[in-house]
Amino acid sequence: MKLTRKMVLTRAKASELHSVRKLNCWGSRLTDISICREMPSLEVITLSVNSVSTLEPVSRCRRLSELYLRRNRIPSLDELFYLKGLPHLRVLWLAENPCCGPSPHLYRMTVLRNLPHLQKLDNQAVTEEELTRALMEGDEITAAPDREGTGQGHQELPDTLSSISSATETNPDTLSCMDEEADCVQGHLSLKNPARDRFPSFSQRDTESSHKNRNVLTAVLLLLRELDVEGLEAVQQVVSSRLQLLHRQELQEDTE
Repeated sequence: MKLTRKMVLTRAKASELHSVRKLNCWGSRLTDISICREMPSLEVITLSVNSVSTLEPVSRCRRLSELYLRRNRIPSLDELFYLKGLPHLRVLWLAENPCCGPSPHLYRMTVLRNLPHLQKLDNQAVTEEELTRALMEGDEITAAPDREGTGQGHQELPDTLSSISSATETNPDTLSCMDEEADCVQGHLSLKNPARDRFPSFSQRDTESSHKNRNVLTAVLLLLRELDVEGLEAVQQVVSSRLQLLHRQELQEDTE
């Protein structure tokens, strides 16, 4: 699926592409993000859980400071070449892409050698020691990938929630990444994290329905970023009514 002008303006609540500063396209089945070339003011973009296969389009976003690309189809670390010209890039989330390869250490060292201004990579703070080691242990990327990078991929992801559910059944670590990314989004929204003790751990709720419920919760937290004040107030009212109903049901069960 191609990211279109209409999609961008609707999600960013903007009137012109050049004025878009933040954009959330999490889990949108995107394969083509070439329109990013027309957004020079973009500072934060969330593209996690899509099918993006090249970073070339964001090379034009000179003000970009945060780029979230977890779980896409970036094939090679050579794609980092397109990010080397972004002077303000400080946060990059690239985990769960084919480019990460079999060696997490070599992957991290290579990213940091080529993007030494990063402050956080895959939700882990970058240290001075890592930057020093990266100069010796990481691979330097000096040229763009030897292929036609147009921003288009070749396959689309299946339905977002079902694909996430399938992934967490085979790889529990995926859920952990989803939770961490949701925490990042909550930070942008200044939302308070729900108390952990109110939600039983997965070891206590290891059923298909509990996996689905937790995945839906994570998706909802991420999508809240799309809402304005009026929308958030509407959500708050619905949640409040739902909680009151559940509390009444619990009281009735206790009296019985």
